[in-house]
Amino acid sequence: MNTHYTATAKTLHWLMAVLLLGTLSVGWYMTDLALSPLKLQLYSWHKWAGVTAWWLLLLRLIWRHRHPPPPLPDTMPAMQQTLAHAGHLLLYLLMFSIPVSGWLMSSAKGFQTVYFGVLPLPDVIEKSESVADMLGNLHGLLNLLLLAVLAAHIAAALKHHFIDRDAILRRMLPNFGKKIS
Repeated sequence: MNTHYTATAKTLHWLMAVLLLGTLSVGWYMTDLALSPLKLQLYSWHKWAGVTAWWLLLLRLIWRHRHPPPPLPDTMPAMQQTLAHAGHLLLYLLMFSIPVSGWLMSSAKGFQTVYFGVLPLPDVIEKSESVADMLGNLHGLLNLLLLAVLAAHIAAALKHHFIDRDAILRRMLPNFGKKIS
């Protein structure tokens, strides 16, 4: 029985982690800027990162379906296993819904998303200030929830590594030929 994630799963996990943290940071920073070329560029980068994260999520889900993750250790209490599975499911749902809510919000504001300035995504809803405001609030709330779930995810991984001293974190770390202890 394999106790580690595949190299592809690890790569997708860490790419998504960097992309999500970068996108969240840019998202919070850009919203308070005055209208300027920098703000417009940051919005474009934020949208591109969101679309990329959505595609990476789909790739990750396909990979996960074909290469199931290693099972959690039998020594882990059933409640912790349930919470771990629920947390992962919530992360996947948020990684799916946040880019979609951003795309819908952008459509409702009348600003088409053009992926890397080349591939226009269709506006899927009509322009509407009230709908845009509602979707903007939803997008913000989903991101706050994502931050909370990410914090819990990271805290749980660190707890397993430093307190429980089990292999939960190590099985997702890149293997550089050194044992992490």
